[in-house]
Amino acid sequence: MNTVSLTDVASYLPGEPVPAEFYTEYPGAEDKLRDHPMFKVPPLRHHVAADETNADMIERAVQPLIERHGRDEIRDVDVLLVHSQVPDLPFVGAGTEVARRLGLHPEWLIDVANAGCASFVYMLKLARRLLTTTDARTALICNAQSAAGQWFTQSEVRRLAQAAIPGDGCGVGYVTTSAGAPVLDVETRHIGAYAGDMTVMLDDGRKYWEPGESQLRIGFTEAGVAKVLARGNRLVPEVVTDLCGRLGVATTEIDVFITNQPNRTFLRNWREALQLPAERHLHTFDQCGNLFGAAIPITLDRAIRSQRLEDGDLVVLGGFAHAGDFAGAVAIRWRGGRV
Repeated sequence: MNTVSLTDVASYLPGEPVPAEFYTEYPGAEDKLRDHPMFKVPPLRHHVAADETNADMIERAVQPLIERHGRDEIRDVDVLLVHSQVPDLPFVGAGTEVARRLGLHPEWLIDVANAGCASFVYMLKLARRLLTTTDARTALICNAQSAAGQWFTQSEVRRLAQAAIPGDGCGVGYVTTSAGAPVLDVETRHIGAYAGDMTVMLDDGRKYWEPGESQLRIGFTEAGVAKVLARGNRLVPEVVTDLCGRLGVATTEIDVFITNQPNRTFLRNWREALQLPAERHLHTFDQCGNLFGAAIPITLDRAIRSQRLEDGDLVVLGGFAHAGDFAGAVAIRWRGGRV
């Protein structure tokens, strides 16, 4: 079997940081969830511009990879995997547009619609499988998140507790058949029992594509939030513990832990469950908010740039998606910084 490595990552954050006051000074609606731990407001986040698309962000995020590895090498990738938290168009994913802009001609092009906030882990698993069972040797995996500056800034949604938490951004990974930073193992779970528990709402009851004046928002309820909190607290430590068990290491031996970052409560509970000190669980929540699927690659890129990773570190990336219908973790042995 070929050894597959996460050779490099890069990221892009749109625009200038948006302060919490953008939401907290806005006339607020009565919202029972406003003081819930799930909705504690981060100081900053980024918003896409009105005309900025997922493909725009991916194109910008990939530029550092092109600079470091060469345009021809990136153009020759065999696999392109793309997750867009909010697709720009019905019917069409961003993958083909990304391929057109970057001049790619991949044998495998997949727009990954599931796995949400843990989709970087899932796409690493897909890339690893394709690179070990086919003739493919390189892959580009892309996470784009654009909901914050679109959904959550709508005039009525902006008044709700849920609006102040998300931020926009894009993270990408370059995966190769090499021993540079080997992917040691991946643990993933699709949990059908929780499918459908994440919902969106429109006050007039119409379908999201039908004409009307009500504004689309996530259908949070007190009972639903309690379920998600309990599931998330359990699922991420479970998949990480099982992954470490297969590798024959204790969770306390993880050198760098990076997850999705829905809120500070999950971040604290996860590291405490795994008995990790705060300095080993890296995140960008205070600067970027909840980046959904883009959080893991963006935080990893920032960690590399700030020299938080050392040669030989055991790096574990993990998270869960939606209301708990997916959870996953991947272990990487980091080698030698940037290629």
